[in-house]
Amino acid sequence: MKGCWPTASVTVSTKDDALNHLRGCPAVLGLLLAALGSAACAQAVVPGSGIYSCVDKNGRRLTSDRPIPECIDREQRELGPTGTVRRVIGPTLTEHEREALEVQRRKDLEERNRIAEERRRERVLLARYPDKAAHDAERATAIAHVDEVTATAKKRIAELQERRKKIDVEMEFYRKDPAKAPMHLQRQLLENTEEMAEQQRFISGQDQEKRRVHQRFDAELAQLKELWAARVVPPQAATATVPAASR
Repeated sequence: MKGCWPTASVTVSTKDDALNHLRGCPAVLGLLLAALGSAACAQAVVPGSGIYSCVDKNGRRLTSDRPIPECIDREQRELGPTGTVRRVIGPTLTEHEREALEVQRRKDLEERNRIAEERRRERVLLARYPDKAAHDAERATAIAHVDEVTATAKKRIAELQERRKKIDVEMEFYRKDPAKAPMHLQRQLLENTEEMAEQQRFISGQDQEKRRVHQRFDAELAQLKELWAARVVPPQAATATVPAASR
């Protein structure tokens, strides 16, 4: 082995001479090949590069230095040089899947907005009606307004009925042949009849409005009962806060 180590006096003029010399020194050749292998491995691992790994639909584990097409529909892992997981890459979505995801995203956003609006309305409702007495008073006011409008219509009907009596007295002279009555008298009779019918329709509409008012307040009251109940502090919680308040 001692004759195999190169010395300062040994020179190699050609590649062939160097190889022949090394073949005669197996130990030196082994060390050189090991060093070359380490250098090659060091060059192969580029700083910052990653290895992609996944299990395809057939259960095979695949690895590559870039995203794996066979695993486009499933999860892939990017590994660092030391084998640690850098990140997890989700499945690549098709155009149809992206559209479906966007539709679902919009639905979720609309639902969140709906819930937020519902909560806002609940706060407004509680601020307007802090208790049942306030709600009952508001209902009574709304019904009273409808009754007032209806009363005005009924008063107008009474006036029209009085006017109709006078028209009927004048029409008595033309009872046998109403067509011979003067045009202004016929017009007054027609207008009186039409306005009477209009006022009756208006009163009927107010009756429907009154039912709608009651339905609205009934629905609000059902919701308010739940909100009032949720707002009540449990007795044990109120008792627990007494010492703190007394301090």
